[in-house]
Amino acid sequence: MSPPHPVGNTFGTPHPHPPPRPRDTGPVLELTEAEFEELVSEAIDEIPPELAAMMDNVVILVEDEAPDDSPELLGLYEGTPLTERGEWYTGVLPDTIRLFRLPILRLCESPEDAVEEVLVTVVHEVAHHFGIDDDRLHELGWS
Repeated sequence: MSPPHPVGNTFGTPHPHPPPRPRDTGPVLELTEAEFEELVSEAIDEIPPELAAMMDNVVILVEDEAPDDSPELLGLYEGTPLTERGEWYTGVLPDTIRLFRLPILRLCESPEDAVEEVLVTVVHEVAHHFGIDDDRLHELGWS
């Protein structure tokens, strides 16, 4: 198992995702919903407290599959990043980070792979909440 990517201001080496597998092949690694949600919880716990305290009005959900128009998605941030919020930002529904369990598991061959992939996906989507775009995430090795 490779060491986990650090979370926060120090970033590790690039983490290329393996090529996605078709939906109809099923997951390589079998994890129950509860086991997967525990991995998500552990990944969230890796977020440094000073950053976690800055997360505002966001909910993290686990779904089995990504939308039909983007079956390869591992996660999706929907909302207004912190960097784009102004005085007008009041009384709005929470931003949502959706993690897609089966697409993530289709990339994994071992429990260690799942721990790493969930961490990378959580960090990637939380970074979008902080206003970091995909190009910058790629530069930092969190694509």
